[in-house]
Amino acid sequence: QVQLVESGGGLVQAGASLRLSCAASGRAFGSYSMGWFRQAPGKEREFVAAITWSGGYTRYADSMKGRFTISRDNAQNAGYLQMDSLKPEDTAVYSCAASRTNYYSSNSFAYDYWGQGTQVTVSS
Repeated sequence: QVQLVESGGGLVQAGASLRLSCAASGRAFGSYSMGWFRQAPGKEREFVAAITWSGGYTRYADSMKGRFTISRDNAQNAGYLQMDSLKPEDTAVYSCAASRTNYYSSNSFAYDYWGQGTQVTVSS
């Protein structure tokens, strides 16, 4: 069992940066791959980025490549999503998720545990 809590969201202007954090508790976080997903009002949940147990491999949605960076610190039981050059269309609730597999999947069904999410709002 893993509990996940996101933080770091907020209201920013277009072009700004935010760093989201995902604090994990429970079983060893380092044995789970991790992903970030987002959901905007009226839209389906969307894959953002994922990372393997060790952090050695990452995957990004095409629209986030070059702007977002996923990372993790297993010693701190934490994951991060650095978001740069934010756009109004990035406005959404961002959630972190953990998977017992090491596949760093872009499919939300691969993830076993989810946080409650943190709101990110980007104004134009």
